[in-house]
This record gives sequence, C-alpha cells and structure tokens, in this order.
Amino acid sequence: MDHTLITTTFTIDGYKVVKNLGVVRGITVRSRNMFATIGASLQTLIGGNITLFTELCEKTRSEAFEIMVQHAEEMGANAIIGMRYDANEVMQGVTEVLAYGTAVVIEKA
Repeated sequence: MDHTLITTTFTIDGYKVVKNLGVVRGITVRSRNMFATIGASLQTLIGGNITLFTELCEKTRSEAFEIMVQHAEEMGANAIIGMRYDANEVMQGVTEVLAYGTAVVIEKA
C-alpha cells in the first residue's frame, strides 16, 4: 500500500471512496528494558530529549502502523482514512500502542 494514501482525514484529494471495508487496527505491546530505564533516568539529569524513550516510542508506533497496513491489505484495501494512534499503560512499564483507521478502496476521481 502506498503510504501517501494513509491519512488522518476522511477524504483524499483527487480520489473517491468506492468501497468501505471497515475498521483496521494494528496493536503492539512493549515493555521498557531495565538498561533503557537506567539510561533514560541518567538522561533526565541532563535534561532535554530522552532519546532512549523516543526511539522506543517511535519503534512501537511504527510496528503498530505496519500491522494496521498489513491488516488493510489483507482485506483488499488500497487506502486507509481516519487513521489514529492510541496508547494505554497495561501495567507499570508496559504500554499498548494501537494504530487504527478505516480501510477503503479508492479510485481517481
């Protein structure tokens, strides 16, 4: 799937939705490892961007996104509209990240 056809909006300029396939989602659950937590704690003493957590968050969101795309492709979609992320702490140090949207088939208008 062309990632430029995945959007948070409900329309894509120049295209029309010809079939709505329903909600798709990608979910991943991650925990921090002890070494990253210690390293991040040291980074908080200096201040600024806590790169260890930034990298973990980016990797987790990317994984959830790719699972969502795979789900949409399996349904026959060529685009995803209304895409969103959600995150919840399942337990201390363990976070669930959900990427979701509406799988659609679009064609040029």
